[in-house]
Amino acid sequence: MPEAAVGLGRMGTRAKQRSRTPRRWQVLFLFLLPLFCGALSEQIRYSIPEEMARGSVVGNLAKDLGLRVRDLLTRNLRVSAEKQYFAINTENGNLLASDRIDRESLCAQNPVCVVPLEIVAENPLNVFHVNVMIEDINDNPPHFPQNSTVLQINEFATPRARFELESAIDADVGPHSLQSYQLSYNEHFSLMVKDKAEGKNAPELVLERPLDREQQSSHLLVLTAVDGGDPVRTGTTQIRIEVTDANDNAPVFSQDVYRVSLPENLPPGTSVLKVTATDQDEGINAEIRYSFKTPGDVGSMFTLDHQSGEIKSKNPIDFEISSSYTIIMEAKDGGGMATKCKIILEILDENDNAPEVVFTSVSSSITEDAEPGTVIALFKTHDKDSGENGEIICLIKEDVPFRIQSSANNYYKLVTDGALDRELTPEYNVTITAIDRGKPPLSSSRSVTLYIRDVNDNAPVFQQSAYLVHVPENNPPGASIAQVSASDPDLGPNGQVSYSIVASDLEPRALSSYVSVSAHSGVVFAQRAFDHEQLRAFELTLQPGYLVTKVVAVDADSGHNAWLSYHVLQASEPGLFSLGLRTGEVRTARALGDRDSARQRLLVAVRDGGQPPLSATATLHLIFADSVQEVLPDLNDHHTPSDPQAELQFYLVVALALISVLFLLAPGYLALLSA
Repeated sequence: MPEAAVGLGRMGTRAKQRSRTPRRWQVLFLFLLPLFCGALSEQIRYSIPEEMARGSVVGNLAKDLGLRVRDLLTRNLRVSAEKQYFAINTENGNLLASDRIDRESLCAQNPVCVVPLEIVAENPLNVFHVNVMIEDINDNPPHFPQNSTVLQINEFATPRARFELESAIDADVGPHSLQSYQLSYNEHFSLMVKDKAEGKNAPELVLERPLDREQQSSHLLVLTAVDGGDPVRTGTTQIRIEVTDANDNAPVFSQDVYRVSLPENLPPGTSVLKVTATDQDEGINAEIRYSFKTPGDVGSMFTLDHQSGEIKSKNPIDFEISSSYTIIMEAKDGGGMATKCKIILEILDENDNAPEVVFTSVSSSITEDAEPGTVIALFKTHDKDSGENGEIICLIKEDVPFRIQSSANNYYKLVTDGALDRELTPEYNVTITAIDRGKPPLSSSRSVTLYIRDVNDNAPVFQQSAYLVHVPENNPPGASIAQVSASDPDLGPNGQVSYSIVASDLEPRALSSYVSVSAHSGVVFAQRAFDHEQLRAFELTLQPGYLVTKVVAVDADSGHNAWLSYHVLQASEPGLFSLGLRTGEVRTARALGDRDSARQRLLVAVRDGGQPPLSATATLHLIFADSVQEVLPDLNDHHTPSDPQAELQFYLVVALALISVLFLLAPGYLALLSA
């Protein structure tokens, strides 16, 4: 799915470019059109042969997912898998084979071999599911469990008697698997192949002519297994026929197929099954010896009493390793005649594996004004058990403003579920607990620490709304006569308080000759000696911080999509101004000093609350002066704009900046009495 550009809400009106002159200022509004990636709904599938060279290209994943190559690094596109058979080339978006891929190791004899991949992208968080089908190649020849076999046949064996041989094994599947057998020529024997219940071809040696031990006591045959590859691959075994004296009864098992159900985690040495075979012959021809005839790891898991036929567990049995075992048991009498039976052991799952919680992406911090539903972390769960033992429930036990939101394929999101207030709780330690449905249930927990970042959501508050100060006349100039104090629970610049005198019942020009206030400490100083006969009392209004102007943006959307937030991107004098996150109010963060320029520039951005968010920017040019008359030349010396709406916007910003110097908010009152 290709990425799409999304339109932005308007912020103000368009500004026309004007020629630059030394005495003219302008307001420039810039509009940004960010691009956001759409969600990919369908699955991607690739098909590759096994044993591909490392670095081979599987497919162009970025193109198939609709992602731009230049965004791959910033979105941290990666493969999330327990074993990294594949990797992503972030320079071109190709999915590459990064390790040896052996279909037989991955899928054994399954006809369809699929490797599922989870592709994780960030900014925004997303998970894509990709299936890579591994096609079989003819890289395994058929082979027999043994290079040679000794088969004892009594000389009284009748023609058309059949003797079962060991089947060949081919790890490949489909047309590349074992297809047929060939037997070297011998006038006494021929070959027949029958289908076993488990679906494998079982070769049988057929006696065509009677044997005579006195004429020939042994025969040597070569059995060849052939697969269906091109070219074909083969495997051989030698069959040595030893002709024995008459033993006309083969052992017979009590059952052709034995089925047993076993719980996993059986202690070693536990009896699993005891098979029984009988032989109607007498003496040595009736003595039976039992043995395993199943290739593989059966001998490492189970032991066999060759005399009694009892099978016991040898090592711990784990359902997660194998859910069943098929054993071929042979009973052979002393005369060399043998028969076989099948034993099917079904392993029952026990709840012996606790579920796991794996975080794939975690945010370490979030602003306290984050909207409900904001994604904090992405995690997945896994339980090696099956059935109810592998069904998982995720929950948060603490009383925190977060919740777990279920996604697909055992993926979950940790999202906000209420208002955050850094001043009340500056950080959260959220513990996610995964519990399975086993009896008794097993669980595991993972914790994530989330720090709440401060926003300027608290106005400074004076300790007193009014102060009454008595000052003796003839006081020394420069003396401290009072101190006001205000506090702000926000952090850093958001909590720094500065003081200023914003109003008085004295004439503005006379005020500065009477008192001043320290912007940092709130100490009020007398600038001159007071004369009780000339001035008995006057009032001052003080505030922390000037309201310089207010940025206003509109969004045609509604709800969360129209929830706007304001941010300072650039400032000609960093730290001089603060911007209200929700109000758009531009205030002085400290007193304007002699070294500060009277002309300041702010680049302001506004973002909405949509997913993904849209934004726009505006540039503010601010002029500070003692009176409006000082900046009138800057306002009058301009060409008539072709766009009246742009001219109105220019005047509004400058006028607001000037008028706001005179009208300030949240004041504290100080009354001075001259005694």
